[in-house]
Amino acid sequence: MDNDVSAGSATSSTLGHLALGLTLLAFGVGNTGVIDNVTAADATGLATWVGGVALFIAGLLEFRAGNAGTGTAFSGLGAFWFTWGTGAGNEVSAEAAGLFLLLWALLALTLTAASAGSGLLGQGVYGLLFVSLLLLGIASFAEMDGLAKAGGWAGAVAGLAAWYGATAELAKWPTFSGRAAGRGVTATG
Repeated sequence: MDNDVSAGSATSSTLGHLALGLTLLAFGVGNTGVIDNVTAADATGLATWVGGVALFIAGLLEFRAGNAGTGTAFSGLGAFWFTWGTGAGNEVSAEAAGLFLLLWALLALTLTAASAGSGLLGQGVYGLLFVSLLLLGIASFAEMDGLAKAGGWAGAVAGLAAWYGATAELAKWPTFSGRAAGRGVTATG
């Protein structure tokens, strides 16, 4: 590895996308109920440290490098995951949980709009995150398990897409734009 890699380089961006992907995948799968005895609450450690702390630090490195869009995405989502991870398991009303998810869905909607032009993969990750948080928030208000499972699936697919984008960047695999990653193509940012 090159020791002259500057802060905010493709390395911190790729790390951020991996952290986002793994956290979203664990959170999403936990909400689907597809694996017996695994719930979203089981992802709190991953959400706190990988999705929260690592993603927030990757965001600060992106800001330092002048990448405001990716810095905003990573720092904002890092704050979301840290807050969710440290607060999961606390007794709150279904309405408070729903409001929490809907407010963070607004960030995901902003990130979706801001990622226009980054390709199907980049905009898809944030778009699916928005759909996931929206469905989970509504499901919390309405106490609808089926809607929560649909939100979980949207989150899991978003996690897979973010993971693929980061892996494609590292492995120089093609992205959905038809070009290989690592040649100026932002996998998910």
